Amino acid sequence: MKIATYNVNGINARLNVLVRWLKEESPDIVCLQELKTPQEKFPESLLLDLGYASIWHGQKSWNGVAILSKVGLPLEVRRFLPGGEEDMHNRYLEAAINGMVIGCLYTPNGNPAPGPKFDYKLVWIKRLIAHAQTLVNLNAPVILVGDYNVIPTNKDVYKPERWIGEALFRPEVKEAFEVLKSQGWTDAIREQHPDDDIYTFWDYFRNVFKRNAGLRIDHLLLNKKANTRLLDSGVDVHVRGWEKSSDHAPVWISLK
Repeated sequence: MKIATYNVNGINARLNVLVRWLKEESPDIVCLQELKTPQEKFPESLLLDLGYASIWHGQKSWNGVAILSKVGLPLEVRRFLPGGEEDMHNRYLEAAINGMVIGCLYTPNGNPAPGPKFDYKLVWIKRLIAHAQTLVNLNAPVILVGDYNVIPTNKDVYKPERWIGEALFRPEVKEAFEVLKSQGWTDAIREQHPDDDIYTFWDYFRNVFKRNAGLRIDHLLLNKKANTRLLDSGVDVHVRGWEKSSDHAPVWISLK
């Protein structure tokens, strides 16, 4: 079973890219971030034609998340992280699919930092950590999937000195990511590729993709039940090079 995450950066603007990737790679479950579309304009029927049942939490501007499945209808569990009843940003969606729990998330960027947006990011991550603690020891595979907007270590960024002070790379954010992992979550990519320079995001500016001047900010965290089934993982880097693609590339795992 192949499970993927993809910050599509505007689902309707990148629909041709998304469809092409789904047809070529045929992942079983896909988590999407940055839909940038209201609820009623999500392309449900087109995805159904490709064999994917969908649940989504649409929102205009920078937010919105979705879960697609070819292995059963996703049963929605929750639409918001607990503890933020007044938070109107659509950044989290959780579903039960085929005996697994999938959490699709889009962590706030947080720039400029310091400032109110960065403060919101730290609060959001604390809410994620609290909720993740309730999931990590479930007697079922659980996977927290998405754009974390966290560069975990120097290994995860081209020329880390250029990112000092950025909200994605500040010590508070990296420490929070480590706290999350310490609950018992495994970073699938680093588990299997501990020493490789692997990136999932390349800015649109300064020709960074051709120079491979990227970041690794899209992660799949597995609880112990899921990690025992981990077979393979990787990044579909070539998708970033397609015309009108997202600035992210799809990241995936395969489970037995």
